Amino acid sequence: MNKDPFVSPALKWVGGKRQLLKDIKPLIPEDFTMYYEPFFGGGAVLFETQPAKAVINDANEELMNVYRTIRDDCDHLIELLIEHNEKNTAEYYYEVRGFDRDQKLYANMSSTERAARIVYLNKTCYNGLFRVNQSGQFNAPYGKYKNPNIVNEETLRAISNYLSKGKIEIKSGDYKDAIKGARKGAFVYLDPPYHPISYSSSFTGYTNNGFGIKEQQELKAQCDKLTSKGVRFLLSNSYCEFITDLYEEYNIKQVSAKRAINSKADKRGEVGEVLIANYEIQ
Repeated sequence: MNKDPFVSPALKWVGGKRQLLKDIKPLIPEDFTMYYEPFFGGGAVLFETQPAKAVINDANEELMNVYRTIRDDCDHLIELLIEHNEKNTAEYYYEVRGFDRDQKLYANMSSTERAARIVYLNKTCYNGLFRVNQSGQFNAPYGKYKNPNIVNEETLRAISNYLSKGKIEIKSGDYKDAIKGARKGAFVYLDPPYHPISYSSSFTGYTNNGFGIKEQQELKAQCDKLTSKGVRFLLSNSYCEFITDLYEEYNIKQVSAKRAINSKADKRGEVGEVLIANYEIQ
C-alpha cells in the first residue's frame, strides 16, 4: 500500500506522538507481518507507518467511534462538522458539550452524531484537550480560537480511504485483549499512559480510569509474554527510575519531546521520555 501524505491524526490528543515520530519511525522494523497499537490515542505512529494490516485499540470508546465513523460514514460526518462550524460560538460549544449530561438525549444520538460532537469539541476546546470528569462527561472549557480547523475534509477523506482499503481492525476495550492474537513476526507499538515523574505531571483525564504502578507492572508482564512468543515491541514511557528499572533487561533509548498540556506556560517544554524495545535499537 502506497503511503498517503494526507493521512494524519484527526484529533489532538494528550501524549500524541507527532513530536517523537523522528525518533520512533527509524526504530520500527520493516518486515513485520501484522501491526498492533493497543493504546491508540492520537494515532500518529499508525498514520505515519500506514501498514496494510493492523489492529488498533483504545479504552476510550468515543475516540475509537470517531475512527470507525471516519471509515464507514465519512460523508455524513463532514456534513455534520460543517453544521457545527457554522454554529460555532461559546454558547453553542457549551450546549454541545452538555449533550452527555442528558442520558436519554445521548443514548438517542447516532454514532456519527457522537463522532461529529467529539471532533467539534476537540477542535474548539481549550488547548485541544480531551478531558472527562469522574462521570465520564466531557469537561474541557471553550478555547476561544479565531479560526479553528473544524472541517478538515482532506485529512478525513484520506484517513477514510486508508482505513477502508487496508485490513485495519478497530477495537475499543482492554489493551490485553487487543494484543492477544499477536503471533511471531508481528510488531506491537505500545504507548500507555505515562508513569508520572511527579504528581502534578500525571494526566489521565482522557479516560476516567487510572493507570498506576500496578498497571505499569502488568504491562511489563505483557511485554515479557510478547517476547516469549517472538513478537517485537516498541514502548514509549516517561524517563524515570521506576520505568528504567522495570525494563532493565530490554533495550532503552532516551529521547525528549515538547509537551504543552501543563496549564502553566512556564512549565511546558521538553521532557525526558524513553523508547524501550525487545530488539536492537540505535
